[in-house]
Amino acid sequence: MAKNDIFRNVFKVGRFRDSLNIAVKGIVYLFLYHRNMRFIFTAGIAAFVAGLFFRLAGIELIALCITITLVFVAEIFNTAIEMMMDTISEKYHTKIRIIKDIAAGVVVLACLNSVAVGCLLILPKVIQKIGR
Repeated sequence: MAKNDIFRNVFKVGRFRDSLNIAVKGIVYLFLYHRNMRFIFTAGIAAFVAGLFFRLAGIELIALCITITLVFVAEIFNTAIEMMMDTISEKYHTKIRIIKDIAAGVVVLACLNSVAVGCLLILPKVIQKIGR
């Protein structure tokens, strides 16, 4: 195989497009069949819009976006872990229950972090606006 053929096979655009398509299908599945993801998405959009409304500084908006993404990622991993554990065994198993609880705990921590970041960034702006 010629050197150019190797590079063409490694850097094919079609493969990237296929991977992106698969990822989008996974996210669409989450929105269609998982209520928590829809709630998290709505809350994230609301927080972002609030950040724009209260004219957060660039770095504050970046922190808010990273925080929102962290909650999305935590929920995505939680859902994937729960589905994987359900695939392994449909019967109750103590270790599987603990694994699921730990994964859910990650989401709770990410959500608590997002509330704290939201309060630190947006609450002072709300108080300032009310005080006028």
